[in-house]
Amino acid sequence: MKVFPLSFGASSLGGVFHSLKENEGIEAVHTAVEKGINFIDVSPYYGHLKAEIILGKALKNITRNSYYLSTKVGRYGKDGNNYWDYSAGRAVESVYESMERLNVDYIDLINVHDIEFADLDLVCNETLPALVELRDKGIVKHVGITNLTLRHFVYVIEHVPPGTVETVLSFCHFTLNDDSLVDYLDFFEQHGIGVINASPFSMGLLTERGAPDWHPAPEPLKTLCKKAADFCRSKGKSIEKLAVQYSVSNPRIVTTLFSTTRASSVINNIEWANEPLDEELLEDVRRILKPRFRDTWLNS
Repeated sequence: MKVFPLSFGASSLGGVFHSLKENEGIEAVHTAVEKGINFIDVSPYYGHLKAEIILGKALKNITRNSYYLSTKVGRYGKDGNNYWDYSAGRAVESVYESMERLNVDYIDLINVHDIEFADLDLVCNETLPALVELRDKGIVKHVGITNLTLRHFVYVIEHVPPGTVETVLSFCHFTLNDDSLVDYLDFFEQHGIGVINASPFSMGLLTERGAPDWHPAPEPLKTLCKKAADFCRSKGKSIEKLAVQYSVSNPRIVTTLFSTTRASSVINNIEWANEPLDEELLEDVRRILKPRFRDTWLNS
């Protein structure tokens, strides 16, 4: 898959971060593809099916060969509750259910979602082999894994046959406040694995609006990120712009996913990604964030 450095994450279509108007979300998807973004990522977990349903409506009006589509198995939600099922049978069912919601007859990339919640040996011995079978049948084209805890990628990749895992999707680990993903790039390259970065805004930390109430980051990190955002504003600059530019600055990371329900934000992010990185502002912000640099948190 040859993808644009910036890609569309459809989590916001599920109302994960803020409420949305469905027609605006659909317009955001259409705008992304019209402006050259050709990779879209979603999951049945986002909005407990809502994101896939809305994305499916948007994709009805887009030529199938104009985008690559990624979704996931293993993490779900129902009646407001989260649940996890990494069994082979459920994984296969989930793929077919996602295709129906998304109005497509194949998936370009299927991921095992948030493996930090799973028995990693189950992922290696059951979930991934089931997805490889679907790949062999042409139902899915590529297989990957997603995760917050970076060391789990290494365990899984080392415990499955070569070529099983083709991509990894890491979030919040190549941002202004945390670049720990770079420590693993040599490993991924040695195994021929493409690297997808997600959440350049660190799930809202690196925005003028600030982190949502549910954000699991430590309070000292939230405080410093707010300080950094305020500093950028005082200079007439945008921390969101800097965050996007930094997230696409490493050529060893194939693409970065951002999520929005607003077409205007899609256009802004693409424009920002195409502009030179403000190195001076970057250094100033990194100094502010240094006391809590690479702070992370447990997923939830």
